[in-house]
Amino acid sequence: MTILITGTSAGIGFTLAEYLGKKGHTVFGLSRKNIESNYFKTIPTDITDNTQVQNAITEVLKTETRIDVLINNAGMGMVGAVEDSTQEEILKLFNLNVVGSVQMMTAVLPIMREQKTGKIINVSSIGSEMGLPFRGFYSASKAAVDKVTEAIRYEVSPWNIQVCALHLGDIKTNIAENRVKTKVSEPYQKIFDKVYGLMNSHVDEGTEPLEVAEYIEKLLEKKTWKAHFYFAKFGQRIGVPLKWMLPQNFYENLMRKYNKLD
Repeated sequence: MTILITGTSAGIGFTLAEYLGKKGHTVFGLSRKNIESNYFKTIPTDITDNTQVQNAITEVLKTETRIDVLINNAGMGMVGAVEDSTQEEILKLFNLNVVGSVQMMTAVLPIMREQKTGKIINVSSIGSEMGLPFRGFYSASKAAVDKVTEAIRYEVSPWNIQVCALHLGDIKTNIAENRVKTKVSEPYQKIFDKVYGLMNSHVDEGTEPLEVAEYIEKLLEKKTWKAHFYFAKFGQRIGVPLKWMLPQNFYENLMRKYNKLD
C-alpha cells in the first residue's frame, strides 16, 4: 500500500513509518523536519499550510499512482488552566490538531474517490471523551477531530472510503517537550504542579510506540471499521465506558481521585 503519515519526525509517527516501511509498504512521512530513514521518505511539510499540503500530495503522485492510507498522526498537547489560556495558544492548538487533519483529508480524498477506495485514521485520544483537568483545550481539540470523523464517514462512504478515530492513552514519547504550556496563574499553581507531575509520570509509564504501530497494522487489515477504536492500558481505557454509564458527579469524583485533586 501507499501510506501517508503526518508527524513522522519522532515518537509514534516515526516508529509507525519505519514499522510499516519495513513491512514492504511505500510510506511517505509529512513533518516539518526532514528525517532520514531507510524505510520511508520524508516530504517536509507544515500541515497547517494548505499550499504545502497540496505540494506534498503532488510530490507523492510523481512516483505513485494511488494513495491507499492516510494516518493523521501530527498533533500537539496543551496544558494549563482554561482561565489562563490565551487566544493565540488555543488557535495554535486547534490549527494543528483539527485544521491540519482536515486539510490532509481534503487533499487525499479526490484521489481516494477516483480509485473508489481508501482508509483514513485520525489519531485521537482517550482524553477526547472527557474534559481532563488542566488539559481542557487538548480534550476539546481531539473531541472536535472525533466529531469531524463521525460526520465525514457518512459523506465518503459511497466511494468505499473508510475513516476512523483511533483513541490512544498515554504513549511513552517526548510529547512533554512539545506541549503548549500556558502561563499558570497563582491561584492554580499549587494544584497544577501536582497534576502536571502526575501527567508526566503517566507518559513515562505509557505504552511503547511500537505497540501502537502493531495495533495500527492490524487495524489496516480489517475489512470494515467502526467509527472509534481505543488503544490504551486498561486503567485509562476503562474511563470511557464509565463516563457513559456513571452519573456525572460520581464520575467527576473518580476523576478527581485519579488525578489526585482531592
